[in-house]
Amino acid sequence: MNTRREHDLLGERDLPIDAWYGIQTQRAIDNFSITGVSINHFPELINALAMVKQAAAQANRRTGELSDEKSQAIMDACEDIIAGKLHSEFKVDLIQGGAGTSTNMNANEVIANLALQKLGHAKGQYQHLHPNNDVNKSQSTNDAYPTAVRLAIVFAAEPLIKTIRTLQHAFQQKALEFSDVIKMARTQLQDAVPMTMGLEFEAFAVTLAEDISRIEECKLLLCEVNLGGTAIGTGLNTHPDYAQHALHFLAQRSGQPIKGASHLVEATSDMGAFVLFSSILKRLSIKLSKIANDLRLLASGPRAGFGEIQLPPMQPGSSIMPGKVNPVIPEAVNQTAYQVIGNDLAVTLAAEAGQLQLNAMEPLIAYNILSSMKMLVSAGNMFEKRCIRGITANREHCSAQVDNSIGVVTALVPYIGYDNASRIASTALCSQSTVKELVLAEGLLDETTLNQLLTPNNMIHRPGAQGA
Repeated sequence: MNTRREHDLLGERDLPIDAWYGIQTQRAIDNFSITGVSINHFPELINALAMVKQAAAQANRRTGELSDEKSQAIMDACEDIIAGKLHSEFKVDLIQGGAGTSTNMNANEVIANLALQKLGHAKGQYQHLHPNNDVNKSQSTNDAYPTAVRLAIVFAAEPLIKTIRTLQHAFQQKALEFSDVIKMARTQLQDAVPMTMGLEFEAFAVTLAEDISRIEECKLLLCEVNLGGTAIGTGLNTHPDYAQHALHFLAQRSGQPIKGASHLVEATSDMGAFVLFSSILKRLSIKLSKIANDLRLLASGPRAGFGEIQLPPMQPGSSIMPGKVNPVIPEAVNQTAYQVIGNDLAVTLAAEAGQLQLNAMEPLIAYNILSSMKMLVSAGNMFEKRCIRGITANREHCSAQVDNSIGVVTALVPYIGYDNASRIASTALCSQSTVKELVLAEGLLDETTLNQLLTPNNMIHRPGAQGA
């Protein structure tokens, strides 16, 4: 009495009586236990699947392929799912064989059973409304699933963009706060020329802003879908007007500029947009990791390292060394970046593995891109709230390093020549004298001119300024 029986081409199975999914979902649950990450970990994907099914039902109704009653029941069921209902019933592991068929059938079965309830029937009474014949009408996994994955990535990109924009703003605020902190820049970890810490943090903000733009651009590529192509892109088993109606309804419901690909056969097998989007996530991760590395270096010490900034202390850093506090937040950002970079390689290999008219490895692509975005959102929020906001500058230490550095001699090259500057730098490096003292001792410049040239504001030019 606690089960119901369903059948498919392989035979019969008993399902829990309260399960909203059906027999094909159950087989997938039994077959694929790989990551422990099921579809319901990514609500964007569930909502995208529901929107695709909803648009298909509307289009089939418009073309007369589906009755008003069935179409409305399917559309209402999809709307409930989009509102958050029954997400826990999407139980299939993200990584699966079959090019996403199990995910597609999980959606078809849950939607069918919810629609059956709305029509006054019990779960599994598919003679009244069928997962394949009705919910999946005019579709194949090969066009419905990729369309949903693309839409899910577009949805998931929004919180990522918001997170990176907030992080960018935090760096920009620090740039303003540190605009008057003079410090030494370093190239190849050696003293270079003076700069402000404000410029250093402004560069962090600018580099993140670039990737926000790249993500926005790539979203448009993902909005080109193969919906209406069915199995291989030829549109088999669809009404001639189905595709245009389905695309229109999907764009309307999703709020995204969805449009049909120019060549559906090509679009069904091509993973190019996924590869590009994943590479942008890799690029963003590399930048975040580089920033985290810089902050770890600048905060190193606190007394035997660079010691230019202080990161907010988050937790004790050692079980044996009292008083030690580690840069745990930047370290976690580094590790997130490494995982995203690894995910990108998996996406690359999966995209290359496509054969003839289909790529069966698309579930791995979906899993890795959606996972990368989720990790980057979490890491970005952590980075901003638990690290960047609380950074302080060791102003006096930075100023002392500038005064004692030989790097300031670069500002004198136009006035004393490269050879003289090299000799002064070499002498200063081997002695306790400063560049200023040696230049004055050799009479290369008078004190008034030298003081003016070595004034921090005269040594620092903002990027794009005349003479920079």
